[in-house]
Amino acid sequence: MKTKKQGNNWTAYYDPDTKRYFAGIMYTSREGREQYDYEITQDIYNRLGTFKDDIDNERLIKTAKITYSFENTMYGTLGPESTVWDEEANEAMRKYVRKQKGKGKEKD
Repeated sequence: MKTKKQGNNWTAYYDPDTKRYFAGIMYTSREGREQYDYEITQDIYNRLGTFKDDIDNERLIKTAKITYSFENTMYGTLGPESTVWDEEANEAMRKYVRKQKGKGKEKD
């Protein structure tokens, strides 16, 4: 099974060690960047990338449980979205992303 799927504004991961699925959506605007991370189900992961429009992929991701959101504006302020909803899931996703980046460097 693929462990990573990616679109223009979203990335989804499958961690085979923990058997968990995660997805992140990144938006960029004049005010800054917003990132929303989700713990998704296997069904959502399997359906990602099957749509012609990335907006449909993002809508599918948004049906899952949000684990973390962050807003960083050009003024350096944090918005009300800056809330950790599920600290354990957020940390599990970060660990997996770091592990994947480390594997990528070894292949270079």
